[in-house]
Amino acid sequence: MLAALAALLALAALSGCSTMLWGTQQAPIVDATVMPVEPASAPVAASEPEPAETASNEPEQPKKPKKPVVKPRRVEPSPPVAAPPPPPPPPPPRQLILLRAIDRNAAHTLLDSQVQKPDGKPVGRAVDMIADAAGKPLEMVVNLQGFLGVGDRKVNFPWSAFRFTPSAKEAPITLNAGAVPAAANKASAPQLPMLDATVERANGAKVGRVVDVLIDGNAQPQAVVLDVSGMVSTERRTIAANWSALRFVTRDKELHPLLELSDAQINATPPYAADKPIRAVSPGPAPAPAASAVPAASAPGASAGGSPAGGSAGGTTGSAPSGSTAVAVSNARAVR
Repeated sequence: MLAALAALLALAALSGCSTMLWGTQQAPIVDATVMPVEPASAPVAASEPEPAETASNEPEQPKKPKKPVVKPRRVEPSPPVAAPPPPPPPPPPRQLILLRAIDRNAAHTLLDSQVQKPDGKPVGRAVDMIADAAGKPLEMVVNLQGFLGVGDRKVNFPWSAFRFTPSAKEAPITLNAGAVPAAANKASAPQLPMLDATVERANGAKVGRVVDVLIDGNAQPQAVVLDVSGMVSTERRTIAANWSALRFVTRDKELHPLLELSDAQINATPPYAADKPIRAVSPGPAPAPAASAVPAASAPGASAGGSPAGGSAGGTTGSAPSGSTAVAVSNARAVR
């Protein structure tokens, strides 16, 4: 305030001095209002002027319609395609034959084996065996000895009149005491002398000729020895065939032995020799039928028990003989 008053006084003094100098002209009185002076502040930056809107003479363009926003659909992955199953493996080669080893101490040949009495006295030699339609031995034909070969005669004895000792080297067959020859009157059922009988296949083709029969200690035939010379080769050759592989059929009121051995099977069979191990042959199992899309239970002709009709090749059924060994031979093997 003091500074303001001082300023007013100084102004008045100057006014009086001017009057004195320039006459009596009165200077106009100016009513001055002293405004308080505010301290200067920092300069405010001028804002940039807004651009004036320019009028456009062009007509407004119509707004383009907005394209609808299509959200991409989530593509569901397609289910994986199941790969086709791998082809089945090729079938193994067919087992053409089954071989069974027979101990020579457990079976002995029949032909020309010595027959003795219980006291060890020789009676004669076995020359043949008579079988029925079931393959069961009925009689044995013995060539009774005479004096110096004079008076020899063949006599049929019941099969039950003999005991067999295969391990005996001198006389493997013993005629029981009191045995009498078989009755002369023959039964009406056909019977078959085995020695020199021709074994055939079902189609009538010849397999071989019986040259011997192997008998075990229980008086049961185990195998037949067949001469197959001229069947698959020109050389002389014999093989042993399992007795269980034989079938007996009646044709023209005569009994015929059958054995379903093909040329390839005969060719694959090891030869029979007196100084070699015995390996008796049987036909291999029939090939399995091809797989069918129709279940076995719904297939026409299926039996109630689910077992297929029919049997194995050769007309025999059942399992292979005990102790048999399968021998796989290719069907494409050439017949020698």
